[in-house]
Amino acid sequence: MSEEMTLKGKEYLKGWTPWRLRRYWFYGLITIFALGVPWIKVGGNHLFLLSFDKLKLHLMFVQFDMQELYLMPFLLMILFIGIFGITVLGGRVFCGWMCPQTIFRVVYRDLIETKLLGLRKRIKNKQQAPDYSKVENKIKRVVGILLWTGLAFIAAADLMWYFVPPEDFFAYIQNPADHTVLIGTILGIVAFLVYDVIFLQENFCVYVCPYSRIQSVLYDDDTVMAIYNPNRGGDIYDANKEKVFTKQKDLLSVNPTAECTTCESCVTVCPTHIDIRKGLQLECINCLECVDACTEVMGKLGKPSLVEWSSEKETLFMKGKTHYFRPKILGYITILVIVSIVLAMMGSKKEYMLLNINKENRLYSIVKNDEGKVQVDNAYTFLLQNTLNEEHEYYFDVIAPAGMEGKIKIGQPEKPFKVKPGVVKKKVIVLYTDEELVHDDRKDTVIPITIHAYATDAKDKVAVNRQSTFTYPREDLLKEKAEEEKADMD
Repeated sequence: MSEEMTLKGKEYLKGWTPWRLRRYWFYGLITIFALGVPWIKVGGNHLFLLSFDKLKLHLMFVQFDMQELYLMPFLLMILFIGIFGITVLGGRVFCGWMCPQTIFRVVYRDLIETKLLGLRKRIKNKQQAPDYSKVENKIKRVVGILLWTGLAFIAAADLMWYFVPPEDFFAYIQNPADHTVLIGTILGIVAFLVYDVIFLQENFCVYVCPYSRIQSVLYDDDTVMAIYNPNRGGDIYDANKEKVFTKQKDLLSVNPTAECTTCESCVTVCPTHIDIRKGLQLECINCLECVDACTEVMGKLGKPSLVEWSSEKETLFMKGKTHYFRPKILGYITILVIVSIVLAMMGSKKEYMLLNINKENRLYSIVKNDEGKVQVDNAYTFLLQNTLNEEHEYYFDVIAPAGMEGKIKIGQPEKPFKVKPGVVKKKVIVLYTDEELVHDDRKDTVIPITIHAYATDAKDKVAVNRQSTFTYPREDLLKEKAEEEKADMD
């Protein structure tokens, strides 16, 4: 009978791939992505970079100035709504499969401590801490800390590359005295990672991380999670969450159909030190290590795992199949799509030059021009910034209201002017008219105008419109100036 069960179990487990190995592969892809993104550039712009040093935001290879940081709230909305949506759908799958804390702990515990140094005997036993009373293990522990510290420096540098691009980062660290904030930040991150991963461990997930506090609010009966099936395995805990069975024979004496072998493989393998048979718990990070452990044990008996990646509706309540695309999930998807579209639309309106126009305190001046005509001047201060990576030559046109086209002209500057990348150029601009625009004896007239500024060498791409005004004096002041000029001539 035992031999028949063994053959049946081998057949059952044939082709089975543990979730742990799938997680390792996924961790590798995430690591490659995180390390690679800061190096990806197109046209001198990064895929993503939030540079506090140069006050720039690079997003999808488009460079935005800090005045355009209205895009950041949309990025944060996408991030948090995405995580919340994932939680409703798959529980704390983010924690178990994507969170840097979990990945770092796996690297240190499973790779360094277990595989490289042999401080832990088996990856499947995460409850038994290494014995540091031995001198040999103390030396190994120091080696492990040094290895992780080196990796922590790489992780800290990678994080900083999203704020200080690699091309600047490596230049800055060669002069640490001139970049103490950068060096101090790196050292602070490294110190935190060493303390967190080696000493705080999974207590960070249990006691520090705020995400664990909100997960239960987001769960519903269709949320997929690592869940023990008491309908097949039997109740190991009572209604007060007190453990009542530790041996299979005791369990079978009360529930002859119970399949749980009480081997506790699902307990010893858990990185957060919980017993999944107790039910939904705050500490569970959905790493699915318990699913693997039970699958291996029950698979040898030719039976499916008692711990499944399933929902309470399907496993506990047995009310039918899990509904993945239910209204709540569709709502999250809809919100994400809407926010993404708004972000794309706002990002597509990016202006490749920034222009502020301030009218000078003196509303206007009335002079006589070289042709002997009375001329009205209006002066402005233009603050123009070139947000591109190359130097451009700029000029502008004046768009006047209907009936005044071409009557308001540019007096100064007469020629286009150059602006270097990232430089704010202050320019005094004078607009004038020597024609009658308005006939009003009682008050000055404020005429709305549009300033169309553009780069002469990239007019189709680099152009903005700004609204301003041109003040035209009342008629008696113009007559007074004309009479003064006539008297001077006589």
